[in-house]
Amino acid sequence: MLYIASDHAGYPLKEELKLFLEEMGLEFEDLGNEQLDPSDDYPDFAYRLAHNVLEKEDSRGILICGTGQGMCIAANKIDGIRAAFVHDEFTARSAAEHLNANVICLGGRVTDFETAKKLVKIWLETEFSREERHERRLEKIQNIERS
Repeated sequence: MLYIASDHAGYPLKEELKLFLEEMGLEFEDLGNEQLDPSDDYPDFAYRLAHNVLEKEDSRGILICGTGQGMCIAANKIDGIRAAFVHDEFTARSAAEHLNANVICLGGRVTDFETAKKLVKIWLETEFSREERHERRLEKIQNIERS
């Protein structure tokens, strides 16, 4: 399952990306916010999406706030989430190929819709390389989470 969520700063981009995901024929669930609410807080949506990603095997998520950074920090506080802030094609590809990121974070105020579409598509279509060095590094991150 693919989940998507945003705060007010990411809401317009989220709504556009939902149409793109539908055009791609992807099944996804919008975890909020359901309306533009300037008083909402990004950690609430990061938390909700992160837990949904962890509950359903092979799930992934897209989080959007103003810069993408706040969502990324909040999501990465949840053990088992590997959220990556992506802003260009290289970071989107690396998020999947090297980090096996189960969540990507976008900046609604700094990423235009066309770029966001490219980044999401690259991330969704790129496989984790399973190279030993990347597996080793991810295992070290898991050890840090457990300590």
